[in-house]
Amino acid sequence: MKKLLFALAVVLLMATMGSTNDKIISSASDPWPPFVDPNHPKMGISIEVVSAAFKTQGYEFKHKIIPWARAEDGVKKGIIDILPNTWKTEKREGYLMYSTPYAFNEVKFIKRKGDTFEYNGLDSLAGKKVGIMLGYGYSDDFMNATTFKRETTSEFISNIKKLDSKRIDLTLEDEIVARNKITKKTPELLNKIEFTKNFLSSNGLYVTSGLKNPRHKELIDAFNKGLEEIKSNGTLEKIFKSYGLQ
Repeated sequence: MKKLLFALAVVLLMATMGSTNDKIISSASDPWPPFVDPNHPKMGISIEVVSAAFKTQGYEFKHKIIPWARAEDGVKKGIIDILPNTWKTEKREGYLMYSTPYAFNEVKFIKRKGDTFEYNGLDSLAGKKVGIMLGYGYSDDFMNATTFKRETTSEFISNIKKLDSKRIDLTLEDEIVARNKITKKTPELLNKIEFTKNFLSSNGLYVTSGLKNPRHKELIDAFNKGLEEIKSNGTLEKIFKSYGLQ
């Protein structure tokens, strides 16, 4: 009888632990200030928004900073639950489920100050060498174009330094993110660069979960519901305003 009671107690304990763990969400991405900022007390816009949305649905959100390619691979395989700040591409839609977008990024080209270049479609890039980031979700047309060269690096500031030293002609990034990174890491280069007026793309910013993750629909549905709640109660607007954004 005692053995039976003990066995039942163990089963109940394991069931309780399982339900608790089901409410924990693992997340990963690389630093991408001000959206993901390990030096900010609240870890950046994306982490604040995603955490607040999931909290309304009773989930605990845990984020880890790792290289983007590794984070995306972990989510793709279902080892990590979500990416908190994903751009949409046709390729990614083959292995990720997307949430409703919670923000938008305007990806602009960055050039040396005084350069008369203006982006007017992919044809305007003919003959250029463009610095891009490893694993980032640029448009499929941009990545498949053959009239210009793409040079890949894993660190945005490396592209800014290459631009300054004339090793590349252009690089690109969301303007808010780019200004933030340059100001923090190489402020002396901020006056040496300019942004094009036209952008390559205006990208929605999404939470994604890998289709191989058995919880992917549950997690994305929970975020979408939570996002609606923090929109309606003013939390979302408050978060963006705290970073000086509307």
